[in-house]
Amino acid sequence: MRLVSAKDMLVKAQREHYAIGHFNLNNMESVRAFLLAAQEASSPIILGVSGGTAKYMGGYRTIADMVQDFVDFLKITVPVAVHVDHGKYTEALDAIENGFTSVMFDGSSLPIEENIEKTRTVVSLAHAKGISVEAEVGGIGGEEDGHIAMGECADPAQCRMIADLGVDFLAAGIGNIHGKYPADWKGLNFDLLKKIKDAVGNLPLVLHGGSCIPDDQIRKAISLGVSKINVNTECQIAFTEATRKYFEEKKDYESKGYMPRNVLAPGLEATKLMCLKKMELFGSVGKA
Repeated sequence: MRLVSAKDMLVKAQREHYAIGHFNLNNMESVRAFLLAAQEASSPIILGVSGGTAKYMGGYRTIADMVQDFVDFLKITVPVAVHVDHGKYTEALDAIENGFTSVMFDGSSLPIEENIEKTRTVVSLAHAKGISVEAEVGGIGGEEDGHIAMGECADPAQCRMIADLGVDFLAAGIGNIHGKYPADWKGLNFDLLKKIKDAVGNLPLVLHGGSCIPDDQIRKAISLGVSKINVNTECQIAFTEATRKYFEEKKDYESKGYMPRNVLAPGLEATKLMCLKKMELFGSVGKA
């Protein structure tokens, strides 16, 4: 099966009131883990690629080709989109020309006029190739150098302005952050989410920082129009904990235990299990 745009899967998710998981790639093991999980769950999936991952894994064309080759080799039959995560303007344009089926241009840190101008260009170029587009209003917070920034809540009026450009789905800050949430986190702002949804109508919404948000808040966000949820931190933690356990149990001293693929196998399996858990929570199981 060929890689697909994320548009149709998100339109269906919104109509049927569930969400599609966006799971960030970090290495080859994550490609295999997420594809196997999606096939087992009969769930559509979006594979996200940050700018840092693109550099680490050899660029957008290398990643797109790798994912397609794995889809073919593993005989994956569920819809799979490969998507730029928080792409800068040049990164979005690069991915459009190099095999990606979905891109996010994150202009949330720019003045709204510049965000609109560059988003309009990305939409025009991407749609000409059948590529779906995500935009963002209201920066998503997160941890950097030990400091946790809470991000910016989106302005519903600005969300409407971006939606009118023809984007296929929209990320809007509602108190969500990347990485681990601090103990004093106040939770998602559902009143704001309702206002944003009213402003953008049927446009599917995206929840970034989907790791570690309580299940009840995830379910409520989906009920209010969130159709795509990004998960990365919990999968990374699962991978690291499983790998650490491998060494703590001294399995690297067993026969061929030092082989990299044996060392990384528990992390791959833990990543797959976390992905399956999230697909169950998001309601996408059996929706392929």
